[in-house]
Amino acid sequence: MDPCHWTATATFLPILLCVAMSSRIARSEEDGDSQWDAWGPWSECSRTCAGGASYSLRRCLSSRNCEGLNIRYRTCSSVECPPEAGDFRAQQCSAHNDVKYQGQYYEWLPIYNDPDRPCALKCLAKGTALVVELAPKVLDGTRCYTETLHMCISGNCQVVGCDHKLGSNAKEDNCGVCNGNGSTCRLVRGQHKSQGSSNKLDDMVIAIPYGSRHIRIVLKGPDHLYLETKTLLGQRGENSLSSSGTFTIENTSIEFQKFSEKEILRANGPLGADFTVKIQYVGKADSIVQFFFYQPIIHQWRETDFFPCSVTCGGGYQLTSAECYDLRSGRVVSDQYCHYYPENIKPKPKLQECSMDPCPASDGYKQFIPFDHFHPLPRWDSSPWTACSSSCGGGAQLRTVSCVEEDINGQVNTVEEWKCMYIQKFPVMQPCNLFDCPKWLAQEWSPCTVTCGQGLRYRVVLCIDHRGLHAGGCNAKTKPHIKEECIVTVPCYKPKEKLPVEAKLPWYKQAQELEELLTVSEEPSFIPQSWSPCSKTCGAGNQSRKVKCQVLLAFSQSVEDLPDDECEGTKPPMERACYTGPCSGEAVEYDLEDAELLYTNLQDFDELYDWDYEGFTECSESCAGGVQEANVVCLNKQTREKADESLCVKHRHPPQLLKGCNLGPCPPRWEFGKWSTCSSSCGVGLQTRDVYCMHLLVRESSETVILSEKNCPQPKPDNVQACNQFNCPPDWHSEDWQQCSQSCGGGVQVRQVLCKQRLADGSFMDQAEELCLSLKPDDHRICGDVDCPAEWLASQWLECSTTCGEGTQRRELFCRKVCKDGVSNILHKANCSHLPHPPLLKSCSFPLCARLNGKEYKSPERQGPYILGLRKVYIQLKKERKLQFTTGGQAYLLPKTSVVIRCPVRRFRKTMITWEKDGRHLSSSPHVTVTHFGYIKINRLKPINIGTYTCVAGLVRDDFVIKIIGNNNKLIEPPSSKQEEAIGKGISNEAVSPKDKYMPGLKMNSSKSDKNRFFLNHQNQYDGIILKLLEIKGWSRESLDSRESQWSIEKDVTSLEDASVESIIPLTYVIDQERLDEISQAISLQTEDLKDAFATHAIGQLVAEISKSQLDAVESKLKHEEGNSDTSSVKPSFHKITTNGHGVSKLYPVDRSNSKESIHTSKEPFKAPVILQKANDKGLSLSAEVIANVGHTVLLTDWTHTLVLRCEAKGNPKPVISWTMNGQMLKYSHRIKLLSDQALQIFFPNKSDVGVYTCTATSPIGWDSLSSKVAIPGKPVIRVSKHDLVNFNSTSVNVDVGSVVKARLRANITINCQVNGVPEPTVSWRRDQGKLDENVQPLHNGSLSIINLTLTNQGIYSCHASNALGHVKATTNLLLQDPPRGYLESKDLVPIFAVSGSNGQTVFATILGTKEVLGSGSSVVIGCPVKGYPKPSIIWFFNGKVISTRLGQKHQIQASQQVFRIPTITKEHQGNYSCVAQNDAGSLTLKVILEIAEYEWLIGELLPCSAPCGNKGVQVPKLKCLQDNNTEVDKSHCKDKPQPDIHTVPCNVRDCSPRWIVSSWSPCTKHCGGGTRRRLVSCQKVTAAGILVDLSPGFCAQSGKKPADSQTCNRQPCSEWFTSNWGQCTNHCVGLRLGIQRRHVFCQSQNGTKLPSQQCSSNTRPHSRRNCTSDLCTVQWRTSSWTSCTSSCGNYGFQSRRVECVHLQTGQQVREQFCSWKQRPVNWQRCNIVPCEKSECRDTTRYCEMVKRLKLCLLSQYKLRCCESCRDI
Repeated sequence: MDPCHWTATATFLPILLCVAMSSRIARSEEDGDSQWDAWGPWSECSRTCAGGASYSLRRCLSSRNCEGLNIRYRTCSSVECPPEAGDFRAQQCSAHNDVKYQGQYYEWLPIYNDPDRPCALKCLAKGTALVVELAPKVLDGTRCYTETLHMCISGNCQVVGCDHKLGSNAKEDNCGVCNGNGSTCRLVRGQHKSQGSSNKLDDMVIAIPYGSRHIRIVLKGPDHLYLETKTLLGQRGENSLSSSGTFTIENTSIEFQKFSEKEILRANGPLGADFTVKIQYVGKADSIVQFFFYQPIIHQWRETDFFPCSVTCGGGYQLTSAECYDLRSGRVVSDQYCHYYPENIKPKPKLQECSMDPCPASDGYKQFIPFDHFHPLPRWDSSPWTACSSSCGGGAQLRTVSCVEEDINGQVNTVEEWKCMYIQKFPVMQPCNLFDCPKWLAQEWSPCTVTCGQGLRYRVVLCIDHRGLHAGGCNAKTKPHIKEECIVTVPCYKPKEKLPVEAKLPWYKQAQELEELLTVSEEPSFIPQSWSPCSKTCGAGNQSRKVKCQVLLAFSQSVEDLPDDECEGTKPPMERACYTGPCSGEAVEYDLEDAELLYTNLQDFDELYDWDYEGFTECSESCAGGVQEANVVCLNKQTREKADESLCVKHRHPPQLLKGCNLGPCPPRWEFGKWSTCSSSCGVGLQTRDVYCMHLLVRESSETVILSEKNCPQPKPDNVQACNQFNCPPDWHSEDWQQCSQSCGGGVQVRQVLCKQRLADGSFMDQAEELCLSLKPDDHRICGDVDCPAEWLASQWLECSTTCGEGTQRRELFCRKVCKDGVSNILHKANCSHLPHPPLLKSCSFPLCARLNGKEYKSPERQGPYILGLRKVYIQLKKERKLQFTTGGQAYLLPKTSVVIRCPVRRFRKTMITWEKDGRHLSSSPHVTVTHFGYIKINRLKPINIGTYTCVAGLVRDDFVIKIIGNNNKLIEPPSSKQEEAIGKGISNEAVSPKDKYMPGLKMNSSKSDKNRFFLNHQNQYDGIILKLLEIKGWSRESLDSRESQWSIEKDVTSLEDASVESIIPLTYVIDQERLDEISQAISLQTEDLKDAFATHAIGQLVAEISKSQLDAVESKLKHEEGNSDTSSVKPSFHKITTNGHGVSKLYPVDRSNSKESIHTSKEPFKAPVILQKANDKGLSLSAEVIANVGHTVLLTDWTHTLVLRCEAKGNPKPVISWTMNGQMLKYSHRIKLLSDQALQIFFPNKSDVGVYTCTATSPIGWDSLSSKVAIPGKPVIRVSKHDLVNFNSTSVNVDVGSVVKARLRANITINCQVNGVPEPTVSWRRDQGKLDENVQPLHNGSLSIINLTLTNQGIYSCHASNALGHVKATTNLLLQDPPRGYLESKDLVPIFAVSGSNGQTVFATILGTKEVLGSGSSVVIGCPVKGYPKPSIIWFFNGKVISTRLGQKHQIQASQQVFRIPTITKEHQGNYSCVAQNDAGSLTLKVILEIAEYEWLIGELLPCSAPCGNKGVQVPKLKCLQDNNTEVDKSHCKDKPQPDIHTVPCNVRDCSPRWIVSSWSPCTKHCGGGTRRRLVSCQKVTAAGILVDLSPGFCAQSGKKPADSQTCNRQPCSEWFTSNWGQCTNHCVGLRLGIQRRHVFCQSQNGTKLPSQQCSSNTRPHSRRNCTSDLCTVQWRTSSWTSCTSSCGNYGFQSRRVECVHLQTGQQVREQFCSWKQRPVNWQRCNIVPCEKSECRDTTRYCEMVKRLKLCLLSQYKLRCCESCRDI
């Protein structure tokens, strides 16, 4: 039977007794605790590190003194202190440096390890021998001794274990592990003998590795020790130990002692480095070095995870392996490291089933590989190529390459790369898209649009790709212009047209259409449609067109429209201006004068202002090819000064002019990726980005090279930056769970959960818990809820067996098992027999005893009289006429026994001895006689004689205590004084009759609460022990009385003085008081949970000792009688007191040789009693007579009329059987009888007979007991709650089933279902709405736990309990509500403000109150962000008064009262606003504080002039926004205020200085090989009237050198495409017999120089790849026949076949990648899916041989699958 599931049935008697005692002690403690108030909070820790103390107080509520202490302590702050913290005791001493001692100042140093007062602050004055106790107590938390964790608390040294807990006995093992078992290190010991020679100066002794402990090295001889060290970082050191002392080497304290012929080195460790101990030869004599240390085991085996399953479905197997693990570096190392330690046992591989789901019919799998061939060869494997980095002009593709192994399932697993080091690794990068990018191609210019003067000319510009086709994809910024001005040198004799004649010829239209002729490609691109006709038939108009994002679908050859965001680049314009000619009608004829006048006027209008190019912008890029755009300005042709653009004709604006620049490659530079998302939304987070060194060669083709970081300028840009640096709202911060308080037996894990606010600097600030709005996480949880294995539990060590000299200390062992619910059970010691046995004895020593004549001698301290008393305790077991005793002891006697008490005195006359009883003088009476010889006689004891008798000899006195044993081993209480007088008068000379125990005033000391109590006063200190001894021994008054009649017959025949008729049954026990004092003190030292069990065990052991000494005496007597030798003087621990003919009483060993019972004279050894536990039939008995063996639960039914409990015991001598019920002696009657075989028989059992029946077998050797529970079966009964529970405040609710429970959301609730019934019912939980949710978990004790309640958890939960006799259920209706709580998630608040329809200032109310400053006249929306269930109602307050919701108010309340809106703010709206949200679960108040400010515009000083000369310069005054007329603020505050009128002031009205004006460059005369281009250069200036005046070049001499009017261009050499020969046909198969063939295509000049691909863009690029015929691609898939099915029936059969890629001509197998262009056939399928016959025993899997070899047949799942192979196992 599992001890963790014991009910009130059956266990050993000591367990029942200890459980009863513990329950009584617990009740007494509760009664005592009721006088105390609750414990107060824990104080702050006395230290911040290295272990301090904290205390808690409580108050006594009683008017009298309360039992117990009003203070308790615990340890705290157990973290290590930093090195700079210093010693705690030294800090306390140094605190007195500023205080004068005896008139002067001292620097005080601490005194450690004071053996007498370790907790006093004793300090040494530096430089002197003065030692002073500066304080009687050190501060709490100070270490008592330097080598232990014990700490001083309130001046007393308290024990602290290695787990840093007060009173803990936890100790570190030799490996430094707290409560460890020593398995993580090994003992290294040995010796080294020096081999000195003239060639060697030193020698190595031993290397001690890092982390070793308890090092002890002893050198004997003339040589010298020294150390070499090496840290984990490789730093080396050497330390010569020249003198004795304590040294710190590599953070390790070393103690070194140097003697003339001996050196000793000690270190507790752990070592902070690898130490090498060496010996330095000094003398010629040899030296011996002995070493001893514990070396850590740094390499251990670690079991791997299971390998991948042998199949992916249909049922397979998987194995584990083991790998050697380095504990220091955390890496896997070679197996040889773990083989170095014999303690390391490599784990055996495990096998388990996997992938049991059936397979789809279409899946394909590789052929199975047997486990014997599990390790295939490693190979390189690669991922697919990434997309090309560039769409043209040459890019790169990347892929990852890793070393892999293929398992039995064909699954590929990544392994270490060194396994593939002998195989050539695949390339990780390859070039791609080597063809040239599309380039602009300009056609020849058209003729000029005019026949005289200035006109326009056009050309067609096409975008040509590498195939020579007109397509999109060219860079719009580099497109050559399609229009430019032209001059015909023929003079014009009629007025020039006001507008260009560009629409008169088709060139411009043709150029426009060709320019925008784009074709749809497979890449999404913008495709423009044709322009619409001009909106005007004459003059200026508009044209429009459609532009769509389109893509060509290659598989269907159709065009699909896409959204605009799918296309890259700028979308072409959809509108433009147009001009169809003048609207003046017929041409007018003029004469020459009119023509000249008109021409002059037109020339003034048209020719005075015109567009012109003036310089270029800065290059768009500093390297790798950029673009410069010509600046277009409106100039006065006469002055060449800039004019307003409105003076120039817009439609004559020249085209955009671009030119390339900075074509050289860029220097290496840093490139950055995008910043990652911030790691934190508030406080301070981090963002990371990729930073790499890049070398850009050509910008247009994005040709780049990645370089090492040293090639880029330093320092490297940051790849980490801070983000979101603002304070977070307060929130809960949970620390890690601490270690479980115990690994089994029901422990608790705790953690700290604090309300903290993370600030913008990354630090945390503690806040009050009410500021954290979310639900507080749990700070404790249950752990270790499994049964603990049985373990030895040792009691405290008893006192030393002697007070001087050498002695021993003993303790007891108990076998204990702690169940998962925390209940501790004491088991039979056999359950712990397999565990190591802790020592039971240890030596102890005191100063040597003074001895005289071979005996212990104590010097006589007194010369007067003294009494020679005996410190004994006597227990009478059988009625006797007379017993004789000596003072100094205590006797427990039977009634009617006559007693003689002697008082042996020295140096005093016996006739002068007087006696007292209970402190009063005792004189002779008919019942008590005080003799002249100093002793007293008491005739036939009765209750009046109970008490303390004192012998008085002068100034000395000695006591003897008499107590009387009544029925059932209870003590008779003495009568009161009045009763004593009445009894003394009435029956002073009468013997006590059997009825005396029922006399008024006399009562038995049989109080149940006193049953096992151990008193501390002198009168009662042994009562509990003696009563327990009598109970365990099994002697009762009835049994003694029954034997008395038998023995009295024998006494009539045989004289008392005849030793041959003495019985084996003892008459009187005699025990030393020291032995009982030792037991009593040992019991008091035990903990509460161990005290009862220890008392029973210790007293039982005492009985066994007494019984053994009795039997030893009997055996000794029998042996002497067989040899006809005289009886030697033997002093057993039991005596019979008889009287010889002279009246002198003596003590004799007791024995009986002529008893009617057989005397044990055989050689069979003595054996303690053992009750045999036999099995019973299970279930309810259908018979009317139930016969059961003790040790099992017995169930009674209505038809049971007889119950027989059998109890069979063995032992030598034969034990005596006795029965108890519920711990009380069983009273026999006509219905309850004891049968001849000691079985218990009960007729017609009923409810009064239900209980625990215990059978006890007793003999002089010992005792044993076994129990059975007798119960009446019944259907289950559930304890239900009759009251509903409403609790919205607590986050943890505990309730019994059967009620309506209302709780808050996110709380934790436990619904208890306490069920009673026999047989024990099974408990289950159900929910009416369906299955239990994921956060709902039934517990092992029948309760239901729901964690973090949500609305989905609402409903009715029912607890169902059932057993063989019935089924019941109880329900609980769970209703949930959520008190109002604030939230600030913007995504939830956006819809609220959308409903309010406001675009004003938005403010959110908070618990602490949000302060906002607003401008008068603006609008504001105040949000009340609350949630709750049911939805809370909201009331708004202004300055403490409720805000009205009536219409016509100056405010609005919207969105279900969550939004308070003020359309126009005035000063009267300034104040405190609050919203109160309420529902049935609670309320919440949020606040906003509004301050109203006035904002207005102010005209300030004038700004600088806009122009330095001419007539365009103006000054504008500056506008300012003021708050409350005094503070300038941001202009956004005044945006709703009307701005004042602003008047500009002209400035700098003067002539500008002359300057050079240049036109744009003409086209180059050649496109390659070097050409020339030209431009116009003139000198002009702008006058104060704004007129542009042309000047002679001399006026611009001061403006600098005249710009060049011509320059060379297109100097690059002419180039064309060249190709290499076609390469071999590759093995990359794209079809049957089809491979791929490649060649190189490159741009080259005519002289053979290779050029960039862009210089050949005007030519069609040849193809670089084509398909080819390859014999290697003449391949196809080939399949073999299916294998036989693995099973003829059942659900686990499968078969496979080989699938391989083979060459069609040779038939040889090739790599599968050659056949990848075709789908691979299936190689696995299910088979024989039919039911199996039950009688067939056969193997249903091919792995049964492996199962049998791994000894897995003992597991049911393997035995079922491998029935035939496992048949004989």
